[in-house]
Amino acid sequence: MKYEVIPVGVYGANCSILWEDPHCAWVVDPGARGAALIDYMKKRSLRPGLVVLTHAHFDHISAVNDILAEFPVPVYLHAADEDIAFSPLNAMPPYTATSRPATLVTDKTEGDTLSAGGLDARILHTPGHTPGGWCLMFDKDNLLIAGDTLFAGSVGRTDFPGGNSRQLSASLKRLTELPGATQVICGHGPMTTIEREIRDNPYL
Repeated sequence: MKYEVIPVGVYGANCSILWEDPHCAWVVDPGARGAALIDYMKKRSLRPGLVVLTHAHFDHISAVNDILAEFPVPVYLHAADEDIAFSPLNAMPPYTATSRPATLVTDKTEGDTLSAGGLDARILHTPGHTPGGWCLMFDKDNLLIAGDTLFAGSVGRTDFPGGNSRQLSASLKRLTELPGATQVICGHGPMTTIEREIRDNPYL
């Protein structure tokens, strides 16, 4: 697997582009700067095969329709986050509300596997930051994309609509059961490992 983590937007949300087959790359959390993400892929001869949204918040989804205008691929989101994601209230300047993608798929959940382009990710439903937040565990590559469930030294907030601190605590406990050497791409900020967060993160 090859991947690139690109912070986008005023909140620095991490957009991840992953690929084994360059003609079927994964785009996770295209939160802003859609034209720049498309340019990045074209310059490297990458073509998206799917888009995955780890959760509903505007800073992680706002460029999804820019990607689809160029590459009409499936967009995966947990069903429990659909109403939040495409609500007119899910915006804050300079972001505007995101319209429901025509290719949205919401039938995947806990225990399912997403497979495309030679990559497989196990879905871990990790509510707390949002009702439908999920993580992608690439077991073969020992890599977790955590969205805003887990940060280096911190965790996602639970004071937004749909947030639940008890659910987040349970979700974090699940993540501590992953192999310690698992590399973690967080929703914001630097990468970390499960082992490091168990040792240093006060929320774990």
